[in-house]
Amino acid sequence: MYFEGYGYHGNTFEQTYRCYPASFIDKPQLEAGDKIIMPPSALDRLASLHIEYPMLFEVHNAAAERTSHCGVLEFIAEEGMIYMPYWMMQNLLLQEGDMVFIKNANLPKGTYVKLQPHTTDFLDISNPKAILEKTLRNFSCLTTGDSIMVAYNNKKYYIDIVETKPSNAISIIETDCEVDFAPPLDYKEPEPVKPVVPANKEPATEAPAEEEPKFIPFTGSGRRLDGKLSKDKDVLASSPAKRQANATNGAQPSTASSSQGGSSRKTAGKLVFGAGGSRADKAPEKEAKEEPKNEPKFAAFTGKKYSLKG
Repeated sequence: MYFEGYGYHGNTFEQTYRCYPASFIDKPQLEAGDKIIMPPSALDRLASLHIEYPMLFEVHNAAAERTSHCGVLEFIAEEGMIYMPYWMMQNLLLQEGDMVFIKNANLPKGTYVKLQPHTTDFLDISNPKAILEKTLRNFSCLTTGDSIMVAYNNKKYYIDIVETKPSNAISIIETDCEVDFAPPLDYKEPEPVKPVVPANKEPATEAPAEEEPKFIPFTGSGRRLDGKLSKDKDVLASSPAKRQANATNGAQPSTASSSQGGSSRKTAGKLVFGAGGSRADKAPEKEAKEEPKNEPKFAAFTGKKYSLKG
């Protein structure tokens, strides 16, 4: 049965009011919770419906299609008006004097809630858990998607209600509720630490592989059998490649090269096997057979004699 002017159907309270922030009636304590101030006529209607305490309400902004939930603190507002915390008006996208729909609600007791601070500053508080517990004592219910405000040390911290169980709106009056935290909205993962390289130390570079020496035949220097140094300066000063080229050219069978090779071998003082080798070897043998000149040998008692008489 519906009574016009009283705004209820059977056991349901439904009414539309104009909404204003709590600052209009000098009630700053409203900002620390989720309770609103309603007119005295609302109390009469709720009492006649035998609404159970604590009284909880669904607040709906039809223009923005936003819904939240709240409790009631006092019934002292002017008729047709209600006052609510400003942070709640922000959640509902309400401006001063906008129309809002109020309906009584029965919410289950909460068992789990997940919160997410807007900034990491909230975690820098010495004991954020104690501050949060103290603030939530002023709340009657929590709704998923809302952002509640926590005031501490003249600073306001906003926290999102990410998840609630067992439903999207729960009552937190006289209940044990598990609380979990999500990383703050402005939280950034720390970058991996890179190893610091000293300024005076350059990164190690791979040394170029050394080339292995290649074998080149006929690159040795000549030595005489008598131990004297070779007089062939051209052979000693020539490069290995030049010596190899000379050795290759000298191996070709030609009369001119053989005759020149024979003469060069003789002058170079090398050991040469062949027809001209015997003559080249005789010179050092003669030098070796030469004996030093005879020197006078010592002879005993060959000095002059002298008399003491003079």
